[in-house]
Amino acid sequence: MSVLRSIWKKGDFMTTTLKSYLKKLPEKYQKKIKKRAGDLISQEMTLRNIRKTLEFTQTDVSSKSGMNQETISRLERRSDLLLSTLISYIEAMGGRLNLTATFPNRPPIHLTGFEGAGLKNKS
Repeated sequence: MSVLRSIWKKGDFMTTTLKSYLKKLPEKYQKKIKKRAGDLISQEMTLRNIRKTLEFTQTDVSSKSGMNQETISRLERRSDLLLSTLISYIEAMGGRLNLTATFPNRPPIHLTGFEGAGLKNKS
């Protein structure tokens, strides 16, 4: 019987926090969960998170992208920005932006044709 089922059958489920539940799991499951959580977190990052993870300051990105620091700060808080601006931001940290469209029941489609926006297809 799984740990979750045993907690549910005891009636403790509603009073058990996730943290205390995880502590009750065997060490091997705790490690698996931590690894998977880390993988998921690394797949979803804001621009600010990416910059900090790569150990760049806003000033570093500013000097390499040609945008001022205030623009970098505003850009990191926006949800709608120009593709060329995003490309410049990513390239200032040594990265390359790839655009992929995903649809149900289809493999991912890698978009090309953005060379004029600064996105070069180097695949």
